[in-house]
Amino acid sequence: MSNINLLLGRIIIGIYFLVFGAIFKLFNYEFTLNYMFDHQVPYTEISLIITIILQGICSVSILAGYYSKLSAFILALLTILINYYMHDFWNMSEGLEQRHELQNFVKNTGIIAGLLILSAVHPGKYKLGH
Repeated sequence: MSNINLLLGRIIIGIYFLVFGAIFKLFNYEFTLNYMFDHQVPYTEISLIITIILQGICSVSILAGYYSKLSAFILALLTILINYYMHDFWNMSEGLEQRHELQNFVKNTGIIAGLLILSAVHPGKYKLGH
């Protein structure tokens, strides 16, 4: 059962970072770049390119079950940075936007926890294609 749970978890988190991370950012490049610029992300354009590459490579790695522990750890670190820069609710006035960013911050914290757990366990004996 634990191998099946690990496989399902890897598939879900892998798809999340592939679709809503890398692919979304790639196809909405200008929007994402402007959003990052508005949040004063350092080296905005290079940061976005690195984020797309890391989310793409690491998500596929997690899905395939190869180097999934390292990939999960890299995505956890990346998500911590994204949380700090992009969901900085503490720098906002009270209101709907601040509550929305707080919700995103807390959601990402849960994702970080899952990634850290995945980085600490074996990837499961099931790999895609086997």
